Amino acid sequence: MPSPSHLLRPLGLLVVAALVVTGCSAPKHQASPQADATPDAQSAPEPGLARFYAQTLAWQECDQGECARLEVPLDYADLEAGSVELAVARERATGGDRIGSLLLNPGGPGGSGVDFVEQAATTVSEDVQARYDLVGFDPRGVQASTPAVTCVPADELDELLAFDPDLTTDEGIAEAADMFGAFSQECLERTGPVFGHVDTISAARDMDVLRAVLGDEQLHYLGYSYGTQLGATYAGLFPERVGRVVLDGAVDPTLTAEEATAAQAVGFENALRAYVADCQGGSRCPLTGSVDDGMRQITALLDRAYESPLRTGTDRPLTRSLAFTGIAVTLYSQEYWTYLTSALTSALDGDGSILLTLSDAYYDRREDGSYGTNQTEAFWSIGCLDPRASADLADMRADAEAIMAAAPTVGEFFTFGGTRCAQWSVPEVGGLDDYSAAGAAPIVVIGTTNDPATPYEQAQALAKILDSGVLLTYEGEGHTAYGRSNDCIGDAVDGYLLDGEVPEDGTTC
Repeated sequence: MPSPSHLLRPLGLLVVAALVVTGCSAPKHQASPQADATPDAQSAPEPGLARFYAQTLAWQECDQGECARLEVPLDYADLEAGSVELAVARERATGGDRIGSLLLNPGGPGGSGVDFVEQAATTVSEDVQARYDLVGFDPRGVQASTPAVTCVPADELDELLAFDPDLTTDEGIAEAADMFGAFSQECLERTGPVFGHVDTISAARDMDVLRAVLGDEQLHYLGYSYGTQLGATYAGLFPERVGRVVLDGAVDPTLTAEEATAAQAVGFENALRAYVADCQGGSRCPLTGSVDDGMRQITALLDRAYESPLRTGTDRPLTRSLAFTGIAVTLYSQEYWTYLTSALTSALDGDGSILLTLSDAYYDRREDGSYGTNQTEAFWSIGCLDPRASADLADMRADAEAIMAAAPTVGEFFTFGGTRCAQWSVPEVGGLDDYSAAGAAPIVVIGTTNDPATPYEQAQALAKILDSGVLLTYEGEGHTAYGRSNDCIGDAVDGYLLDGEVPEDGTTC
């Protein structure tokens, strides 16, 4: 995130913020007895993969319902290189007339699908839960999958997240690149060979193994945010195996890293402006004057935190990077705007404690100083294997100038992103050459018109990139739509998942 910049992590944050900030928890369902389906070993794309496609999962009772371990190849290009294990969890369908498994990915990259299964009970409709097993998995390198990406002790991660680089000088830029280079070397040493194989293409191939092992001929899938990139990659690799697929809060996988970063900077700028306008319409807003005045007051606050980090009542002062994170976390959902008003009121009075709490919620940092997940390390690690931003100084400066012009308040936090992967300890894998998924069944792509993390234009683009893409639009604020917006979106998605009724392309809710 802002030290130095990179794409903000999408839906994983909603999971964290909903649980940490509001303290909500998901209800449990009573699983109905069902026989396990037979693994679809015949669908292995090559003979050497047959043993992975033919495996049987050993399900055991767990907090999410049932949990198991799935074995997948470490390297699909070298099947003799060993294997890794993915954590899998499911909540069985609660009713009769079961359709199959609905694989879930909450976003990230680096979000835990295993942890998401419980929250999915509050986002996926009861009708869908009645007819699908909800199946979450931790992608390779993530959380409970083994080996998981492991990098630095918590206190070192604290320092990296709080770091405010001086990006106005060659020395400051080099310092940022050196820090991430050293970080990635520690990741490689602590994680081992899997560190070079946590890319999105490998994760999408893992999903096909899981589909087969669950006994489904086609993949039914609900992916949020980065999960849409994972789903689009799956469709590009296995178009004939696409079942009912919903991609919510869509990412355009054809964008360069620079284009995606610039789009997200504008998305957060627009979301922050919407918040300021709403705040100033109330009686307790600490931001005075016009919307432009309010934006300038936020800029001044961030500059103040850079010059002299704010007190927090702890031994961790609020740096500019942490302050921006605390602001950004509340822009993912309009429900969180009230927290931002409280945080800004305190921060403008010199107290950064609420913004620090919000930042900690984003990063899943606990009160005891530990981190509840490895999502931040996995986020950086996956991002540096997928297409990287240029680390050329001239390129980064030109991009920074354009970003700052388009997003003058928050743009600085999205500049010089090439420093993160400039000295990464493993080579780039990249993405697909073709995401059209020719021959795939209809795929529903959802975009929210003022989504800060995955701007609406990306949903429009993905629906066109996919040969069978169908665009469903939610007019509103925040990140993603299904399960948090309105009945129009909910009914359209449910009709598609339950009955195969494809929404009319261009439907707006």
